[in-house]
Amino acid sequence: QEQLVESGGGLVQPGGSLRLSCTASGFTLDSYEVGWFRQAPGLEREGVSCISSSDGSTYYQDSVKGRFTVSRDDAKNTVYLQMHNLNPSDTSVYFCAAAQVRRVPSVQVMCLWRIYDYLGQGTQVTVSS
Repeated sequence: QEQLVESGGGLVQPGGSLRLSCTASGFTLDSYEVGWFRQAPGLEREGVSCISSSDGSTYYQDSVKGRFTVSRDDAKNTVYLQMHNLNPSDTSVYFCAAAQVRRVPSVQVMCLWRIYDYLGQGTQVTVSS
């Protein structure tokens, strides 16, 4: 069964850090673009960051640039999102996603157009004092 499973969410104070992990099972990530999306209550799901399988190129939403770093370890079939200097507006359910390379012309398109073949169940990130 193909699936993505996220971990690493939780409650953190403003200014704190968290690292999210997402491991794929049932398929290998090396032929997929992968990314992180988030969705807060009442809002649409939005692309946070996406990373290419071919050259490691990345896309970041403007609000997270300089604070979040996406990375992947295809040997471990895992993608990460390191988050620093978190603020309350980052509070959301974070999902990882994978899109077949042939489906998206770039990771920017994957993130902006929310194109993916697999989506994890999500992990809650709450930033609050």
